[in-house]
Amino acid sequence: MSSDARPLRRFRFAAGGEGNAEEGGARRFVKLAQKAEELGFDSFMIPDHLGNQVGPIAALGALAIATDKIRLGTAVLANGFRHPAVLAKDAATIDVLSGGRLELGIGAGWMKEEFDKGGIDYERPAVRIAKLEESLQILDTLLRGQECNFDGKYYQIKGLKGSPRPRQGPRPPIAVGGGGPKMLALAAKYADIISVATPTSKEGRLLLSGVTLEKTMERVDRIREAAGDRFDDIELNWTITTIVITDDREQTAEMALAALDQGFPPNIEVDAKLSVEDILSSPYLAIGSFDEIADQIRMVREKTTMSYVGVFPTQMDAFAPIISQLKGE
Repeated sequence: MSSDARPLRRFRFAAGGEGNAEEGGARRFVKLAQKAEELGFDSFMIPDHLGNQVGPIAALGALAIATDKIRLGTAVLANGFRHPAVLAKDAATIDVLSGGRLELGIGAGWMKEEFDKGGIDYERPAVRIAKLEESLQILDTLLRGQECNFDGKYYQIKGLKGSPRPRQGPRPPIAVGGGGPKMLALAAKYADIISVATPTSKEGRLLLSGVTLEKTMERVDRIREAAGDRFDDIELNWTITTIVITDDREQTAEMALAALDQGFPPNIEVDAKLSVEDILSSPYLAIGSFDEIADQIRMVREKTTMSYVGVFPTQMDAFAPIISQLKGE
């Protein structure tokens, strides 16, 4: 696949993925979003977990008032935690409060432990995906301020009109993340933004084979096939999980491979043998000087058409000089 497939979008940059709630963490979280705005990030994303995290809906309400320009979103809400009619109300309210800055990210939910601890049914994948598809249809209608009549297998909505009317038209953008074929196909059907994630094992560990550029291009091709005529209208996002600023890319990549052989980090399942080049060309790993990482991100966009780059808040400072290089491209 090449960039000839569709016009390349301008880069956008998101910070998010952590919302620790300990020891005044909720207040620190507001300062983190304000810092992201100062550093030039385009958006700030809040995770959705039942553990030691801030509540995303309440946090978004606070950030709507505490920030001015940065877009605000969720990465991503677990569909099983909220009824879509209630979520639509909250999301529309946040869009109004923020002056039209919401990006609503939602997924099927994947952390079984959290569902179990919360006493929430954790259904098999096919059911979670089917429920998410119904939710996406309901959200699409209600977030347009329209009346929703929906008779699905899991949700029934009878004559409910979406309110308040969101500031963005026709509705706030909806983002869906996924790494497996079924989730990517569902996202291609409904989402405005797709977060192209790496596949995980049944235990929730990241599959190392999925971080390569080749496998990422295959996932984008799946989206293209499933989206059809919609593909040009979809913005593709990915999150860089590791940023290492170094003047010796190859040596750092070799050290990373050695660490994987020793079982570190433990959340990765080594299901394939990767080369140094696989590591250095991976969209999800940024290793090198600021110039080298900026060039790598340009290459990823050219090969995949992905243009919306995410980083974790702990790496905002490290990534800021790269934003200044790529902003506006």
